[in-house]
Amino acid sequence: MPKPEFAYVTYIETTPDKLWDALTKSAFTRQYWFDTELQSDWKVGSPLALVMGGKTTDTGEILEADRPRRLAYTFKHVLDEDMRKEPATKVVFTLEAHGKIVKLTVTHEGFGAGSKLLDGISKGWPAILSGLKSLLETGKAVTIPPAALGIDGFERQ
Repeated sequence: MPKPEFAYVTYIETTPDKLWDALTKSAFTRQYWFDTELQSDWKVGSPLALVMGGKTTDTGEILEADRPRRLAYTFKHVLDEDMRKEPATKVVFTLEAHGKIVKLTVTHEGFGAGSKLLDGISKGWPAILSGLKSLLETGKAVTIPPAALGIDGFERQ
């Protein structure tokens, strides 16, 4: 039986290089990812940490970094006790240029049955990626209140 997977596709009027920078540079991620800083040197095998408000929320390891086409890393939530018990999952970003737009496909896979993390990321990724698209196309990320996400324990304002 296949494991549950999350997939999201969006089209962004930008260049692959600008989108890559927005996915990997904290100056961008803080603007659309609830003030989250991504810490890594983006080399295969290197560690990754997602830091929100000075607290590490998630960790991982870079699996692929083919600028500006494909980025993959493991993802392990470390704050919530139940999610911390779940196995590491895998996030993959695929960027495809089509003229003045880039097709961005995000998959997140490797969840166990009944995963609490799958429920959280299924609500979080659409908000994060909406902010990313807005930032790159207008220069300003859309502000989505955490309460709109309906994620238990996510109170960051």
